Amino acid sequence: MRFKKLRDTLGCNQPRRTPGERKKFVVKACENGQEKIVRFGDPNMKIKKSIAARKKSYCARSGGIKGGNGKLSANFWSRRAWNCGKK
Repeated sequence: MRFKKLRDTLGCNQPRRTPGERKKFVVKACENGQEKIVRFGDPNMKIKKSIAARKKSYCARSGGIKGGNGKLSANFWSRRAWNCGKK
């Protein structure tokens, strides 16, 4: 029931914060007629993407993750939050 309600209230490809949940962000990913609820981000960690060395390191590490190319993956949305750009 809760999953259906979340799917109906979220817009496609618009991440939002999830306070009090097990992940920091949630997004209803829509691609090629498919919809999927994707949760990503550790709620106990800060992003700190303004520190250039950390951003460079994260983008380099996450760029090689297999299966993380499409909008239906958590890696895609995490990289987008960090402004990593295209792979």
